[in-house]
Amino acid sequence: MSIFVKRGDLTQISCDAIVNPANSFGYMGGGVAGAIKRVGGIEIEKEAVSKAPIPVGTAVETISGNLPCKYVIHAPTMKQPAMKIPVENVKLATRAALELALQVNVKSIAIPGMGTGVGRVPVEDAAQAIVSIAKTFENSFETIYLIDRNEDMAESFERYI
Repeated sequence: MSIFVKRGDLTQISCDAIVNPANSFGYMGGGVAGAIKRVGGIEIEKEAVSKAPIPVGTAVETISGNLPCKYVIHAPTMKQPAMKIPVENVKLATRAALELALQVNVKSIAIPGMGTGVGRVPVEDAAQAIVSIAKTFENSFETIYLIDRNEDMAESFERYI
């Protein structure tokens, strides 16, 4: 099996790409996106914004700045910042991120919990959605990390692996 759950900081994991659960404008304000921008640098957001709009169900890759990965893959879960979203958007974002990762030859990717912050998707629902999509791609990657600092999210990932 190539899917592993880690409790930890997405911005510190060494892999080819990390996923940013973005908004369609590419702005990286709070939550996971804000952490990526704080650690990786403002140039990540500048490039994401230059590639906007990024419709839900699609993804774009950017540089990774100071992060220990090659790419940040921005996969919108919401059109506008801080929107409440359905769990379907989490599935669309996960699929789009993994499809783009294959196109740019990523072998290892880290996916955080998506949609559970301002999107208000229940943690269990988000975990089930992310794991179900990741499983359809597990033979295409050497490693898929499901990573989150939130213990409930990490435990939920584990339940659905």
